Amino acid sequence: MTTELTYSDDQAAAHDAVSAMLQAAGISLDDALLKPPKGGKPQVMAVTGKAGSGKTLLLAELYRALEQAGVEIVSGDYESKKRKDKRTLAILAPTNKAASVLRLRGVPATTIHRILYTPVYDPEYERIAEWLAGSGERPEIEGITELALDRAAAFYENNKSIPGALAAAGLRGSDFITGWKRREEPLDIGFVDESSMLDDKQFDDLKEIFPTLLLFGDPAQLAPVGQSGTMVFEKLPEKQVLNLNRIFRQEADNPILDLAHALADPDIGFEQFERMVEDASRRDERVVWGQRVEVDLMARSPVLVWRNATRIRLINAFRRVHGAPEDALIEGEPLICDGIELPLKHRKKRLDLEARGLIKGAQVIYLGAGRKPGFSRLHVMGAEDPQVSAASIVKIEKPDEEEPFIPFAARMGATFLHGAAVTIHKAQGSQWNTVQVFAPDLYAAARMGRMEAGQPLWKRLAYVAITRAQDRLIWVVRNRLATPSYALNVDDLRAAPAAKLTLDSIQEDIE
Repeated sequence: MTTELTYSDDQAAAHDAVSAMLQAAGISLDDALLKPPKGGKPQVMAVTGKAGSGKTLLLAELYRALEQAGVEIVSGDYESKKRKDKRTLAILAPTNKAASVLRLRGVPATTIHRILYTPVYDPEYERIAEWLAGSGERPEIEGITELALDRAAAFYENNKSIPGALAAAGLRGSDFITGWKRREEPLDIGFVDESSMLDDKQFDDLKEIFPTLLLFGDPAQLAPVGQSGTMVFEKLPEKQVLNLNRIFRQEADNPILDLAHALADPDIGFEQFERMVEDASRRDERVVWGQRVEVDLMARSPVLVWRNATRIRLINAFRRVHGAPEDALIEGEPLICDGIELPLKHRKKRLDLEARGLIKGAQVIYLGAGRKPGFSRLHVMGAEDPQVSAASIVKIEKPDEEEPFIPFAARMGATFLHGAAVTIHKAQGSQWNTVQVFAPDLYAAARMGRMEAGQPLWKRLAYVAITRAQDRLIWVVRNRLATPSYALNVDDLRAAPAAKLTLDSIQEDIE
C-alpha cells in the first residue's frame, strides 16, 4: 500500500505536517534517518475528524513508516534496557477495547495504563526478555531447555509479545513478573487514539512522558465527565490541530456512517432522523429497524442507552429470560469493571489488577467461581492476556431500589456492574460488530431539549452510539425483549489463548 494511492488530500497534508514534527524531533521518514533524542521543547499535535475520515488509516501508515525507519515499538509488556541512541514509539488507547480495535488492524496498541505503569521482571527471566528484544545474548537458565528457548523465539518473531513468548517457553506470568511500578523516565513518541476520552490529568501525564505526542480524536463525540464539554485537543493552538474533512471510504458508501454524519445538519430533528434510519433499513441490511432488543447479542455487545433507569431495567430483564438466580452469576454473564476497592497499603495489588486489564470501564465475561469464596474467573474483552482470576465484588442494581444486590463478594478487590446494557458515555472508545441502540432513550433526550457544547445532546448521543457499530446497526424502537435462542455459554472464549495470571494472593495479603 502506498501513500499516493491511499491518502486523500487532507490525509496527505496531515501526513506531511506530522512528518515535519518528527523531523524536528530527529526522525526523518523520507530517508529513514534516526538521530538520538536531543530534548528541547515538547511537541503536541492532534489529528481530528469524524468517523470514516481516515484517522485510523493515517495512524497505521505513520506507525509502519516509523517501524520501517528503525523506531522501536514499546508495547507496555516489557522494555529492553535503554540505549542513548534508541528512538521509541508507543501507540496508546484509553481502554482495552479501544486498543484491541487497533490491534485487529495490525497496529500494536496498548492501554495508557500499561505505559504509565511498567512491569518489573525477575532478573533471571529478564535475560530471556533482553535476548528476545535483541539487547542480549542467548541465555542459559536452569530449568529452561534449548527447545523451550526456540519456542519462545519463534513465538516472539511472529507476535512481538514478551509475555506470550515466555508462556510459549512454559513459564507463567507469576514466574517472571514480580510487580508493577509507576513510570519515572520519559519515553519518546506517543500516538494516542480515541483522545476525545482524555481528561486534563491524563493529558498532563502523557505530556510528561512523551516529548513528542500525537493525538487522534473525534470532536463530535462526548467529552469526558467534568470537562465542561471540552476535549483536550480543542485547547491546542489552531496550527497544532489537523482536521480531516473528507469522508474516506475504500468500499461502497457505508449507511451507518451516512446516518452518523447526517446528524451534523442543524435542521434535522429527532423524528426526521428516525425516518432516515427507517429508510436506510429498507435499502441496506447493515441497518435494522428493530421492534425489540435482541437478547442473544447482549452477552457480548451491550445495548447502548442514555438513562440509567433504562440500563437497570434491561439488565434485570436479560437475567430473568436467562433464568439467572438472584444469589449467583451464571457462566457467560457480561460485566463492566467499575474500579478497584483496595486500601492504599495494597497499592501493588491494585496495579496488578489494573495492569492485567481490570481498569474502570473494562468489559468482562464471567467464566465461573474462583478457587476461594468471592473470587471470579474472568475474561477481559480486548486484553492481550484475557483470562484472570481476581477477588471480585459484583453489584447488580435493581429497579426502584437504592442499594444494589450483591450475589457474592470478596471483602476487597475489583468491583463490577452488570454489562448487558451500558450507557453511551461508557461505550465511548469501544466498537462491536453489531450494536443495538435503544432509541426511546434518545427520544427522551430530544424531548428534554438539553444541549452540550452548542449541539443538542441527543445528536451527540446518537452519533457516539451509531459509530460504535462496525458492521451492523440495530435501531431499537420499542421497549421489548426477544426470547433467547440459546443459553449463555463461554465456548467462544475457551478457545482464546490465556496467560495463567492469577491474583489469589490478593485475598491472602488482605487476610
